[in-house]
Amino acid sequence: MLATWLCVSVVLAVLVIAAGTVDRAAPADVIVVLGAALNRDGTPYRALTRRTERAADLWQQGLARTVICTGGIGAHVRVPRSEADGCREVLMARGVPRSAIVLEEASRTTAENARETRALMARHGWRTAIVVSDSYHVLRARYLFGRAGVDAVTSPVPAAKVGSPLFFLLSVVREVVALQSQFVG
Repeated sequence: MLATWLCVSVVLAVLVIAAGTVDRAAPADVIVVLGAALNRDGTPYRALTRRTERAADLWQQGLARTVICTGGIGAHVRVPRSEADGCREVLMARGVPRSAIVLEEASRTTAENARETRALMARHGWRTAIVVSDSYHVLRARYLFGRAGVDAVTSPVPAAKVGSPLFFLLSVVREVVALQSQFVG
């Protein structure tokens, strides 16, 4: 049993890393930025900033006219501000106009990001999306968005921009565990 679990874990780790090396960005109705924690003072943390900067680049390339920022208010912040609002701040600093930004502030997990984004897209008649996240996160994000019924491709922030090799490794391990729990659950 342990040997099987280890084999599955290694295969999933390879898939997580491989998925994060392929940018599938193509013209779509929207670009979706997956939320990430804010600092305790409510400012965007590095993960949210790098994801949002990637989305701003895609928007400036003309791949979509609208950017959806996802993420609610985290439990650890002292300033009650949503991750989506932090995303909007970074987008606007990078030249994306407020009129091109839509906030999804109800979600707290990637699965909720997918469900809430699907509902938002349906209300606006949007059908296709480019989902932006860190490289280690895009495999699970693609799976969850597909399961939610969103026609999505992924555009990862390259691993080299994520941070230290140890942080990247720990993030891959966390994703492997999350994938295993999602497939079982």
